[in-house]
Formats: sequence, C-alpha cells, structure tokens
Amino acid sequence: MFEHLWIPITLIASCLQTARNATQASLTATLGPVGAAQVRFLYGLPFALIFLALQLAVSREGLPPIGARTVFFALAGASAQILATVLMLAAMQMKSFAVTTATTKTEPVLVALFGVVVLGDRPSLAAWAAILVATAGVVIMSLRPSKSSAGLLDRGGAPAIALGVLSGGCFAIAAIGFRGAILALPGGSFYLRATLVLVLGLGMQTLMLLLFLVAFSRPALFKSFAVWRVSLGAGFLGAFASQFWFLGFAITSAANVRTLALIEVLLAQLVQGRLFAQRGTRQDLIGMVLIVLGAGALILASS
Repeated sequence: MFEHLWIPITLIASCLQTARNATQASLTATLGPVGAAQVRFLYGLPFALIFLALQLAVSREGLPPIGARTVFFALAGASAQILATVLMLAAMQMKSFAVTTATTKTEPVLVALFGVVVLGDRPSLAAWAAILVATAGVVIMSLRPSKSSAGLLDRGGAPAIALGVLSGGCFAIAAIGFRGAILALPGGSFYLRATLVLVLGLGMQTLMLLLFLVAFSRPALFKSFAVWRVSLGAGFLGAFASQFWFLGFAITSAANVRTLALIEVLLAQLVQGRLFAQRGTRQDLIGMVLIVLGAGALILASS
C-alpha cells in the first residue's frame, strides 16, 4: 500500500534539506563548522520529540522495545554522519571544493553496495543503472576546472580526493545505519519506527557534539544560544527534513532514497539563482539531464 510513497517523501525531504542548508549557511561564519552542525542536532531534537509525541497521541500505538541491534545501528549512523561532515570540511579546507563535492556525491553507489552487504537490499539491474547515471550527472556538474589546474587534479590533489571518498563512504554508512535501526525495531508502524530512530539518532548526536563543544569549543556553544532564533529555524527544518528521510528509509532501500535525493543538486542551483543563468555551461546541462534521467529511471524501475 505504501510501497511507492517513498517517492514524494524523498522529494519533500530534498526540498526541506535545501531550505535548511540555506538557513544554516549563515550560522557557519558565526559559530564555526562544528558549532553550526551542532545547531542541527541540539535545536532539532525537541522538534523530533514533538513529532514522536504527536504520532503516539494520534495513532495510540505503544513504543516498540529498543534492542541492542537498534542501538548499534543508530549509533553507527549517528557517528558516521558526524564523521562524514568533519571529513568533508577537512577536504574543503584544502581549497578543493570541486573535488570534494564530486567525490562525496559517490554516496548513492556506496549506499547501494553497503546495503547489499549489510542489510541484504538488492537493487535490480535497472535500479543500478539509474543510480550510476544520476551519480555521474552530479560528478560531471561538480568537476569544474580551477584557475590553477583542472578536474581531479584541483589543488587538493590526492589527499582531498581520499578525504572526499571517505566522507561519501561515511555518509553512506550513516544512511545504512539509520535504515538498519528502523528495520531492527520489532514492531510498530513504519512512521512510528522512523520517528523513534530519528529521536534516538538526534539524541546521540546532540550528546556527542555537546561533549565535544564543552571540552574544546565552549564559545561556539554559547554563541548558538545568542542566535537562538536562526538556530531554532535551522533545527526545525533539519528535524523536519530528517523526519522525511527516515520515513523513506522505512519504506524502501537507502540506495533508492539517496539516489532520488540527488535532485537536491538542482534545487540548490535554483536557490542560488544558477539553474536558469544565461551562462550555464554545456557541462551543467549534461549533468542536469543525467540527474533527471537517472531519477526518472529509478522511479520507473521501482514501479
């Protein structure tokens, strides 16, 4: 009954995530990368708890028991998501934004591979083709020549490429971890299981980053309280987006969700006013066409 619901759910999540990224971008200069990342978890957790309370009140369901397998997968997903962000920022500090973007966007392929090994999710041949086509589109759009060099030889060189691939791998592990945690819950509706894992994951991430900031960067933590209005907006959008991501993970494989989510690249271009820019390059056009074709083929393969 709900097998195709993941498609609109993922599209909604992509729109919400684009809005969250735009809101959160202004916080990075004030709070630093770690402080701005913490806002997503600290201010998002209360909203996730509200989502869970509302679902319990409306559905009258009881919470399923949280076993060791659920905790293990949720902890793996929460930790991997934080590590992925750190690695991505480290690669970008090497002044290799193009390389970092391209290599982290190999995530859907890695998600599919990890999903087969860890969860037994097996995409069809048509789905594999769609994943590869959409990922290729993002890589083509991302690999822009720099002033000093071109393509994968951009200034960060091999270290930046390695960090970017590791970041994409960690993002993939995070997606598999959260889907694994949802599947490990012994009962409950798909939306209740998704929201319970969302609360569990955000709680773990909030605790980990709070301990880090208290130990190493207290000013960033205190500054997040000073800009609480913007932080609250970013936290809400982050929790709302994650709610839909996790609903998608509860219905279908993480590979399907993360591949269709590449539509975010086009949404980000639109937000920045670049999608319809008069000076769009042929490289942009080819990349966008491949993303749309891959996303469409994935939907057809899943029908």
